[in-house]
Amino acid sequence: MTATLSTRTLNRTLLHRQHLTQRTGASALEVLKHLVAVQGQEPNWPYVGLWTRITDFKKDELTELLETNAVVRSTVIRVTQHLVAAEDIGWLRPTVQPKVVRHLKAAHYANEIEGIDHDELAAAGREILSGGRMPRKEFIEKLSQRFPGHHPGRLADSVEVLHALVPAPSAAVWGSWRARLKREVSLAEHVTGRPMEPANVERMIRRYLAAFGPASVMDMQAWSGLTKLRDEVERLRPQLTVYRGEDGRELFDLPGAPIVDGSEPVPVRFLPAYDNALLAYKDRTRIMSESDRKRVTPGGALVLPTFLVDGFVAGLWSVEGSTLTISPFRELSAADEAALAAEAAELYDFIAPDAPERDIRWEPAG
Repeated sequence: MTATLSTRTLNRTLLHRQHLTQRTGASALEVLKHLVAVQGQEPNWPYVGLWTRITDFKKDELTELLETNAVVRSTVIRVTQHLVAAEDIGWLRPTVQPKVVRHLKAAHYANEIEGIDHDELAAAGREILSGGRMPRKEFIEKLSQRFPGHHPGRLADSVEVLHALVPAPSAAVWGSWRARLKREVSLAEHVTGRPMEPANVERMIRRYLAAFGPASVMDMQAWSGLTKLRDEVERLRPQLTVYRGEDGRELFDLPGAPIVDGSEPVPVRFLPAYDNALLAYKDRTRIMSESDRKRVTPGGALVLPTFLVDGFVAGLWSVEGSTLTISPFRELSAADEAALAAEAAELYDFIAPDAPERDIRWEPAG
């Protein structure tokens, strides 16, 4: 008989696999590989995501990984910039490429590269970047010479859809809460020294389940951006453990992967904007209610930084200048407020260790 997992059991299992129940002593590279990819179009948030998961994490650890190209920033799942281990970009990008390349059908692409053969554009981009890293301005100028009469910047953007490109590490290291301009660009395989590999959907599903399972097919699709994964999951079914959620949905998992009791106590945690734990599912009720989801993802595109109380999203936080603001969605117990205040102080020390004064503010609940 198929076991049914409660929402709280799914919550505790997710927190355990995400190193949010207890910080891990693993390295930043090991944790990043476990998470598969960490969303990073804004440079500081991945640092916060690792800080909340790793014991005594220091910014220099991730910065060194980026500067030595052990970790790269590129477009992968959900057609979004992520930090990915160098050894993973080669198989992950080809696996999600069907979703990425569909981006060229969007009006703001299609209208501005109309009439250009995509294979010809891809070949031109590869040839221009064959010598290694190039200033983005120069790359745009060379593409514009090959394809006159088209929007120069959109030509470069289109090549980034057709190939896995990597900006200079300066675009991804700590120092700004907002996305930086891509001052230099290169082909991923030139940066990593590894060739691109064939697509590997099975590998992607197994890696996803290790960090986010148990999960439904729809959850896998929401995380990856791919569609039509059911056939692959059905092929793998004999090799997977199958559960059901409280709503009857089938949830797939790796055999022997830990399932954590829903009564397990968990600490408060601060999560960065766009954290994996919030974006890995079609049904996000294992970590936040539907009403709270609308507050966390206003307009559908933004995913604001949140904090967890008893394992579930309980409010937002923000940082501006030297001020860290905590905004609960509802009244908190005195014990939870004290735990959040202590964790916020640790977060403040990580974000701004040299700030002359600490300014942590609370907004009224709701």
